[in-house]
Parts: sequence; C-alpha cells; structure tokens
Amino acid sequence: MNYYIIMESPIDPLLLTSDGEFLTGLYMEKEAQKLLSGMKDGWLQNTDAIPFKEAIAQLNAYFSGELHEFDLPLKATGTPFQEMVWQALTSIPYGKTVSYKDIAEHVHLPRAARAVGMANGRNPISIIIPCHRVIGANGKLTGYGGGIHRKEWLLEHEHKDKQTTLI
Repeated sequence: MNYYIIMESPIDPLLLTSDGEFLTGLYMEKEAQKLLSGMKDGWLQNTDAIPFKEAIAQLNAYFSGELHEFDLPLKATGTPFQEMVWQALTSIPYGKTVSYKDIAEHVHLPRAARAVGMANGRNPISIIIPCHRVIGANGKLTGYGGGIHRKEWLLEHEHKDKQTTLI
C-alpha cells in the first residue's frame, strides 16, 4: 500500500509519499499536482502512516532553523546512477553549495556533470535529499523542479540560519 499526505510549509504545500515504512517522496508544485492527479488505486491519504509524523516534525524543525540534518528512513528509487548521485547529495553540508561538476567528481565520473544534472532533477525526495544545494559551475542558480524561487528561498534560509548560528 502507498500513502500520501499534504503538509503546509513556508514554500507552499508539500506532498509526502510513503510505502508505510519509508519516505518515498517529497514533491512541490507541478510534480505534486502531476502525482496527485495520477493517484488511483493503491494510494491512501493517511497522516498516521510511517514515517509521516517524524518527517513533518523534522521538516518543521528545518523550516524553523532548528534542524540541519534529517534522520528519516528514505527509499529513493531510480537507476543505479541516479541513486549514486542522490546519495552524494546527502553529503553536501547544510548552508553550502556545490556544482554539478563537483558531484560528478565526487562519484568518480568527472565528465558526467550533465548526467548528474539530469539525476539531480529526478530526485524524488527534495529538500531532505538536498538537490537545491547544487548550482551551476558559474555560481548561478540553475533549474529546480519546485521552481527557482523555491531553490533561492531554501538556499537563503540555510545561509541566513548558518550566519545566525555562527555568531
């Protein structure tokens, strides 16, 4: 059985999905609408499904600046390459950014920056698997499934919070 809930957040509602054991998705805007419109048999709206309560608590703590690292049971399903990239994303520290090239080098495929970008864009558990922390090699913000304005908000939120905690 698959479960979903919609959580309010400072960057608009978030759609969370679970298989009853693991968090399998965190979607914004267009991805959330597309997924919701395709949900038919086998999907139940259930706020008690594991790990929704803990995911909501940790996301709220993140948005309030109290949490910098998530600790949730995750199951991001993709190709082996995508899963390798998503695992690499989890090593990007809170408040820091890296380029697609940096991630490609991290996974020992230095010429795969574009493929890393494609895998990054298919990340099913945004924010928690921090794809928003990946920027262009020139330091500019590049595409984000939830919209560039949300990527900018998330990065500013983390930077502002990091500056505050360093003083």
